[in-house]
Amino acid sequence: MPDMLAIGREILAAQGFSRLLGTEMTAYSPEGAELRLPLRPELLQQNGFAHGGVVSYLADNALTYAGGAALGIGVLTAEYKINYVRPGVGSALVARAEVLYAGKSLATCRCDVFSVLADGTEKLCATAQGTIAKVGG
Repeated sequence: MPDMLAIGREILAAQGFSRLLGTEMTAYSPEGAELRLPLRPELLQQNGFAHGGVVSYLADNALTYAGGAALGIGVLTAEYKINYVRPGVGSALVARAEVLYAGKSLATCRCDVFSVLADGTEKLCATAQGTIAKVGG
């Protein structure tokens, strides 16, 4: 059985934007994926919250990893929607994604993004759902 976490980290390291942001993969298995993004001033908007684009990126990437767990590594996001439920604040964001349904070439996935507060507690800040498509043969 291949080491999915090692493969996931290798793919993440090949993503220039993910490296720029400082994203870390903390879990990857057939059940789904978990990504962590330490928050720093450059990732915040004018009110001190994680920028919506940063939260959205993290959800999108976690959704795609979850879809890849079901369909194989050659996948792309076909579409997704996100609901922001509270501002992203604290020391980090954590995105946890899972597959709801997978066919031969498409997977429907969901992701919750949490703010990690100073005391280590997590608060839901966004939830997303997306369709992940297998690419190539």
